[in-house]
Amino acid sequence: KIGGEMGDFVISVEQHDAIVQKAFLQRGFDEEESKQASRLATMASWHGIKTHNAIKALHLDDRFGSRAEHPGCVPKAQVEVLNKGRFGAVQRWNANKKLGQSVAFAAMEECMRMADTHGVGIVTVDNCFHYLWGGGYVIEAAKRGYIAYTNCTSTLAEVVPHGGVTATLGTNPHSWGFPTTDQVGFPIVVDWATSTVAMGRVQQLAREGATLPPGLALDAQGNDTTDPSLVAALRPFGAHKGFGLGLIDELYAAYSGGSCPTFRGRPEGAPSGEKTSSTFFFQCIHPDALDCGGFALGRSQGSNVDKVLRDVMGHGNAAAGAILPGELESRAAKASEAAGGIILSQAEAEEFRKIALEAGAPCDLRPIVR
Repeated sequence: KIGGEMGDFVISVEQHDAIVQKAFLQRGFDEEESKQASRLATMASWHGIKTHNAIKALHLDDRFGSRAEHPGCVPKAQVEVLNKGRFGAVQRWNANKKLGQSVAFAAMEECMRMADTHGVGIVTVDNCFHYLWGGGYVIEAAKRGYIAYTNCTSTLAEVVPHGGVTATLGTNPHSWGFPTTDQVGFPIVVDWATSTVAMGRVQQLAREGATLPPGLALDAQGNDTTDPSLVAALRPFGAHKGFGLGLIDELYAAYSGGSCPTFRGRPEGAPSGEKTSSTFFFQCIHPDALDCGGFALGRSQGSNVDKVLRDVMGHGNAAAGAILPGELESRAAKASEAAGGIILSQAEAEEFRKIALEAGAPCDLRPIVR
């Protein structure tokens, strides 16, 4: 039994990547951009993140990107590295609406490079198009030994403030990755949207013909709805706490160059001269930069991290079913490896066949034997 409830079909990574790359090449993106798009889509699907897979990436490009009436993404755009100024561990970029995945991989790479020299590296990026799954970028950095963080402002304002009635915030994710593979077998990854549910999850449920739990979303009239096809706005998770976390992304963006969230992704309704693009923030810390050298009982930094995690998950917690953030993604990766490729549900398989047909690429989907 492979994959459990995760899906009904599997496609090889090689063929998945070939289809996704060809789809992006046909849209005018260059080879590097297309490879980075397939790279992130594969990482998301491999780790069970169905809300930010290739289907979502192409949907975003159709609606807001290179195929939109007012394109929010420009194929073959070039990133402009702005004057570094007096801060050696910080870079400021103008993405010029380049494909978000391509920008994000490059920015995190630069953060790691600076962290090797300065202990920390930060890249803030203005004029962006959504990079999709932030967890993918921090997982990769964590596997390479860094403590990594990213946030971004989402393409649209779809979340109401706590106590409010109008969507004025993005779903605004936060993603942290920690280099804990030696301690627990996988990077600890804290990765979430600040809404009750990611809009990609709402779209996934609509594809699957499923419903939302009550209390998560509002329809166009401001009433609670469980029908994903009627969702017009989302609530922040954790009431005022999720509102505050979502506001953090908007403030990082405001300091970096981003404008009003209600203009974002809606250029047709924005005043002349206003900005409607997203903003990214990336940070990597070298663990050695945090080492104060005073761990109890002579423990090393790594053994101290192990001790802390064992304490957190001990005392009957793991036995009762508690798991660490990132464990679900680790399990999904193992399921993908066992299945021999990317696992797709029946609805996803149908959508992926359409993508392959449009791209003129072969699409061999193998049913999973349960």
